Amino acid sequence: MPSTGSWTPVEINPQTLLQDYPDPLHTLAEAQVPALVLRRAYAPTHCQSLIQRFIERDLMRDPQDTSGQDTRNRIDIGTSLGNLGADQEGFLQHAAGTHQLFSSLFSGLGNPVQTIYTALQALAVNQEVKVAREPDGRQYGPAIFRIHYTGHTYRPHIDHVVLREQRFNYAVSRFTHQFGGVLCLQNASLQGDSTQAILHQCLWTPQIQPHIAAETFHQYAAANHIARCRVELEPGDLYFFNTRCIHEVPAIQGDLPRIVLAVFIGYAPEQKEVFVWS
Repeated sequence: MPSTGSWTPVEINPQTLLQDYPDPLHTLAEAQVPALVLRRAYAPTHCQSLIQRFIERDLMRDPQDTSGQDTRNRIDIGTSLGNLGADQEGFLQHAAGTHQLFSSLFSGLGNPVQTIYTALQALAVNQEVKVAREPDGRQYGPAIFRIHYTGHTYRPHIDHVVLREQRFNYAVSRFTHQFGGVLCLQNASLQGDSTQAILHQCLWTPQIQPHIAAETFHQYAAANHIARCRVELEPGDLYFFNTRCIHEVPAIQGDLPRIVLAVFIGYAPEQKEVFVWS
């Protein structure tokens, strides 16, 4: 994993990680490491079978389809709080549909959503990992598949329900820290490029926001000698990171879409629960 400086991702075995990092989620919260990476968390052969199922069920377009009728460069399978959260009732109803879809979508294959939750539970010391929910018990979407086609990119940004989205009317706003979890199902076909994200050793503050808004963060980072690292994954690999660290995703290059299963994670050391949503 190429990086600048000594800030490098930690490749983990959940059974032995606690020897070096007794409280892994606290380590992420403090940005002591950029990411925790679990190799081959999900069977690569199941990745391809699942993608074929998406195509057969018309949940994504076939990369071989050259008709040009569907020109979207991002397709989501699941419920996005970021996109739908302005309408809380609509968001929760959509999430219920996602739970129903996922109840049969993985039949005969390993469950990739459960793979993420099981790995996260191994990192959550004395806390219970569960799908995020409102006080009345209604659940958020448990995870979301993001399918990115050629040209799609994410410029330097953060993800946070309070600091970025200011969604104070949701239960997840009570968590101080927010993490991301990403399971790689397929990389774009460009040879030699398996970069899923570039993480910068820079936690967001209000003073950083003008550089993000003006798209001058790269200049700011260079002037202030901010370390960065690349997270490179192969199908089946999973990583967790602090979404308050400025991060970006390079533009997709190649004939195949980049496909991941992603979650957000709410964490606070004083809470008994860790909430997960999409």
